[in-house]
Amino acid sequence: MRIVAVADTDSYVKWAAALVSDPRVDGELVVLDTELAVSEAQLAAAMSGIEVPVRRIAHHELERAVAGADAVLVAARGPVARFVARIAGRVDPSPVRVTGLPGISIPPTWLALHFRRECDLFVLHSRREVREFEQLADERGIDQRFALATLPFAHAGDERGGGTDLVFAAQAIVPRERSDRLRVAQILIDAARADPTRRVVVKLRGRPGEHETHREFDSYPELLAEIGGVPPNLVVSYASMRDALRSAEGLVTVSSTAAIEAAAGGVPVIALDEFGVSSELINVVFVGSGLLGSAADVAARRFRPPEAAWLADNYFHDARDDSWLRDVEDLVERRRRGTLAPRSVPPIVGGRCREAWDRRQALGRRDRSTTGRMVALVGTPIRAALGVARRVRRWWRPAEDSAGQTRSSARSSCT
Repeated sequence: MRIVAVADTDSYVKWAAALVSDPRVDGELVVLDTELAVSEAQLAAAMSGIEVPVRRIAHHELERAVAGADAVLVAARGPVARFVARIAGRVDPSPVRVTGLPGISIPPTWLALHFRRECDLFVLHSRREVREFEQLADERGIDQRFALATLPFAHAGDERGGGTDLVFAAQAIVPRERSDRLRVAQILIDAARADPTRRVVVKLRGRPGEHETHREFDSYPELLAEIGGVPPNLVVSYASMRDALRSAEGLVTVSSTAAIEAAAGGVPVIALDEFGVSSELINVVFVGSGLLGSAADVAARRFRPPEAAWLADNYFHDARDDSWLRDVEDLVERRRRGTLAPRSVPPIVGGRCREAWDRRQALGRRDRSTTGRMVALVGTPIRAALGVARRVRRWWRPAEDSAGQTRSSARSSCT
């Protein structure tokens, strides 16, 4: 099958390229020019060890880029994924539209489903993810087909590890609060001071000025400089994760998918639980894995492998259970026979103006159309006002709930 993957940001580029590099697929990667598209350096790091043709395109070239493909892998953030899926759906004959998420996706979110509901197949990477996404889709009334695939850059058997580096996989939005990120920076400094003979490597995914899938505030280089007194054995690296793990003794992260990549290569892990375990930290998946550890564990380098009982349900299932390619083949064959039913999705409310708004949300200033500029001019302040209204409503609701509970308690005691 010919599968064209469309991606823009670093994590999606790495995931999509690895997925379509499967030898059973005639794969190609096209990098869509959006405001957050990867730089050349990020692209080189993402493609490390992956052999698949890659080229960059502008949004007006998208329809031609996917024409003739059996399937399109829609590999992008929500608004971009929706835009790509709609364009692919207008091609005649229309390719099967496949989508997915590039890393740990527990807990599932409604928006992840909503933005991708025009796609025919949703690829996930663990039995648990499939089970929980199916449950959420059922609760939300979204008709979606899910498939299982081994996380493509986490194949066991890669030759990694055996080094002496403590590699920290930084994340843009986890933890989010500045005080928590300062705490992480201090933990890394403490680990470096605990053993000056071994390096602590802060593995970053973007150099200053480069974009990531999520916008980062309070970067670790800035925080380390603010704290000061950084030991010389604490260094920053922009190498690929594949290269970083080759010299690793162990990996530390809060919830990065790098933990799965490391464990697959035999590199032990600490999933830092200094700030608790919660959906916001995207680390609930590590409960029962044996990987959760404290700041003291980091300083002492008490890395650990995942618990055997946790593996099969969480990213380390038997690869023979992977279903995504079989499912794509089935959908492609049904499309050829004319028996693949159109996707059942809600109609676009707002017509051409709404489509222009969605395109602008996906492409940002890369959308230079007149309608795009107009809807941004009108819609952006309206959206900001609605956001303020929602925040005010959330602020008032606890007070209302508390008052209601007091009145209810009084009525109960009177009865």
